[in-house]
Amino acid sequence: MKCLQARFAASNFYTNVGPILLCVNAYRDVGNSLTLNSTRSLPLSPQLNKVVQEAVRQQSETGYPQAIILSGTSGSGKSHASMLLLRQLFAVAGGGPETDAFKHLAAAFTVLRSLGSAKTATNSESSRIGQFIEVQVTDGALYRTKIHCYFLDQTRVIRPLPGEKNYHIFYQILAGLSSEERAKLNLEGCSPSTLRYLQHGDTRQDVTEDSLRFQAWKTCLGVLGIPFLDVVRVLAAVLLLGNVQFIDGNGLEVDVKGETELNAVAGLLGVSGAALFRGLTTRTHNARGQLVKSVCDANMSNMTRDCLAKALYCRTVATIVRRANSLKRLGSTLGTLSSDSNESVHNQAEIASQHASTIGGGTNAGSKSMAALNNAVKHATDGFIGILDMFGFEDPKPSQLEHLCINLCAETMQHFYNTHIFKSSIESCRDEGINCEVEVDYVDNVPCIDLISSLRTGLLSMLDVECSIRGTAESYVSKMKIQHKHNSRLFDPKSLESRLFGIQHFAGRVIYDASGFLDTNKDVVPDDLVAVFYKHNCNFGFATHLFGSELKALYSIENVPRGISFRISPTSHTDLLNGDEPVSTLTQDFHTRLDNLLRTLVHARPHFVRCIRSNSQESSNRFERTTVMRQIRSLQILETVNLMAGGFPHRMRFKAFNTRYRLLAPFPRLQRTEEKLMEDCNLILEHVIELMSKEQNVHVATNWAIGKRHIFLSENIRQHLEKLRTETRQKSAVLIQATWRGYRFRCRWATIRREKELQTSTINQSTITRATNNGARPRPQPIAGTPPPDPNEKCDNKIIQQTCNLFGLDLERPPPVPPSRSYTVAGNTKLGYPQTRIMKMTYPEDGGGDGAVLLKGEPVLVVGASPKRGHLIVEHKHYTLHVPFQYLELKQNVNI
Repeated sequence: MKCLQARFAASNFYTNVGPILLCVNAYRDVGNSLTLNSTRSLPLSPQLNKVVQEAVRQQSETGYPQAIILSGTSGSGKSHASMLLLRQLFAVAGGGPETDAFKHLAAAFTVLRSLGSAKTATNSESSRIGQFIEVQVTDGALYRTKIHCYFLDQTRVIRPLPGEKNYHIFYQILAGLSSEERAKLNLEGCSPSTLRYLQHGDTRQDVTEDSLRFQAWKTCLGVLGIPFLDVVRVLAAVLLLGNVQFIDGNGLEVDVKGETELNAVAGLLGVSGAALFRGLTTRTHNARGQLVKSVCDANMSNMTRDCLAKALYCRTVATIVRRANSLKRLGSTLGTLSSDSNESVHNQAEIASQHASTIGGGTNAGSKSMAALNNAVKHATDGFIGILDMFGFEDPKPSQLEHLCINLCAETMQHFYNTHIFKSSIESCRDEGINCEVEVDYVDNVPCIDLISSLRTGLLSMLDVECSIRGTAESYVSKMKIQHKHNSRLFDPKSLESRLFGIQHFAGRVIYDASGFLDTNKDVVPDDLVAVFYKHNCNFGFATHLFGSELKALYSIENVPRGISFRISPTSHTDLLNGDEPVSTLTQDFHTRLDNLLRTLVHARPHFVRCIRSNSQESSNRFERTTVMRQIRSLQILETVNLMAGGFPHRMRFKAFNTRYRLLAPFPRLQRTEEKLMEDCNLILEHVIELMSKEQNVHVATNWAIGKRHIFLSENIRQHLEKLRTETRQKSAVLIQATWRGYRFRCRWATIRREKELQTSTINQSTITRATNNGARPRPQPIAGTPPPDPNEKCDNKIIQQTCNLFGLDLERPPPVPPSRSYTVAGNTKLGYPQTRIMKMTYPEDGGGDGAVLLKGEPVLVVGASPKRGHLIVEHKHYTLHVPFQYLELKQNVNI
């Protein structure tokens, strides 16, 4: 505590406990929307940068998947840290923030942040959607990204808790829409205090801030290619649905209070008011094969209305996630294969296989599908870097089914941390006979997880059974308390209310109210309502698309509707059993997806970032010892410190240790055989300790032990090994570069010296020429041609005389020979000396003499024009020769 508080006062909000990073949320940027765009101006700490670099390094060296896992209570800054980590990951592997991939991802997070965040009692920017951001990295470069969303707080859409708010997007719409847009959406005169789905929560609003965020949200929808009007029509319909209330009438029919709003909702969703009214107030039943229609009472109609509002909102969010994941980034073709936002890139091979098997037609379609399959299989084996920002522990009043699932997720992440850090370390030492002097007494939370999620007697399984027999909240709580009456994790609250029960979580006690558990868990919407949005009845294609899978399954049989129900959350074709009822409940679906996430994490190398909130009021630069102490205890930070300081938290296979650290030992002394791996490990460590003693580094502990299959290292010796390895590699790199550069310069030294001498002589010659001409314009030099012919060659005197008479030349006084040029003209390009030319003939032709012989076809170096007319100076094998230009052929495009 003293260490964290001192560092907090010095604005050091990041602290390393070995490889684990602690982040203390100082609330210095309160009001930030926590998106990639909003965090671009914030500086990135070296500690967060190191986490990303270590993940990228391990992924590139081993090909093994990496997972950066952020955990902590709600409001501890997980979303803020995840955006900073993702931004740095793009800077390292994705080409920076100016690439199209970054812009698309930033737009997706801006859109999802407004749709998936809400103000709670403890956190004004609480993420109600858990996210696993999967970044595919191939050969050190970002290949593609995929956002996996987990669980949506559905009840908040229709009923936020007292003192809390609905999702941000609703308030932003009311603040940012223009007058014309309000009129089109039938939202004129609407405010948080007049809309039923908003008025029961906190109705206060910062109109200016909400309007700015709405404009950014609207822009980002355009970046993703999603029609703004389609989405906002659905959201406006959700808001207006809350003001539609059904009351019992005098006859069998129910009366509607808010008929204007009902017709407005029907118009926004592209259906008739009468059809929507029938879908909300009638129900089809299958009585022994006979279809019977009945009229719902007011209570059932209002519940169906709320189910429609939740379904529209959940499916809109899922559609946007699928759209964001389907964008092609960096040449990706995988994005278009997935139709479900929850599918991982590791499932793409199966999806592509199904896609290939269903494509009919010619060979072109088959070849395309096979190419997609091969591409999917190829990249499914590559590693990825994932950033996991899941739910933090919550204790709202009252706690509902969604909060039980959220706290189960927090318990599961805590158990994953305990298993990886504590349990695996202790059990590995015991299995391999290593005596660890440090006893780490950590709290195992498996009993709490079993209480909630065990297969037959867990609270969630018992809830599913109670839903299937149409039980009540009272009966569910009663059966639960009888089943687990000896479980210390389950307790009775002080209030003897029959619907309340309490659970002792790893982070504290929580009292749950089971009043809405059964209705929330059923998570269904009747087919009478789904059939309203069939394409022949609905002229709003986006609304039909939201129920696409269900409508396809429903209309696969003639009898429509036929008394079945579908999930509120979107389903795929495989989740529908022959077009019949959904095969899972909300809790089953969430638990299954949580298990799949754990399977992914088990096969990845984790990097833990533990987030801590500094105070409970979201006040800037305020450190509350009580609040921080409670989190340190629940996150078991002190146990982690003890393990890192005196235990063996790291273990490596002998071969892996040799591969990584053998450069620290004298190379000739290493055995470098499979049988002598253990001896090599001892030699490396002994040499490292010898180096440390020479450095007189007495502050570093040297705890390590040799097991049966692994070598066990303390955190201190691991850090020193990494430090020495980095220094050795740096020194070796400098030596290699210096040696190569020196050798390369020495090889070119003769050429460089001649170039400098030639430049000097050229400058001197031009100075002399200017002096002799006394400022007159110098004689222009020829721009083409070859050196004049040799005067000793035979020529007809008559031709010479005719030529002289033609040009007015005097044979007795010929014009002076111009000085040799320092260049050659070829192809309208000046080529300076030296040049590489090819011998057209052998010189000398007889091949005799004591000097060098230039063979036909041999490349030679021409360093300039010879004083002898028609000759060039050639340097070859330390000889200087004057060779007639006829013997040489210019080698094009080469200038040494």
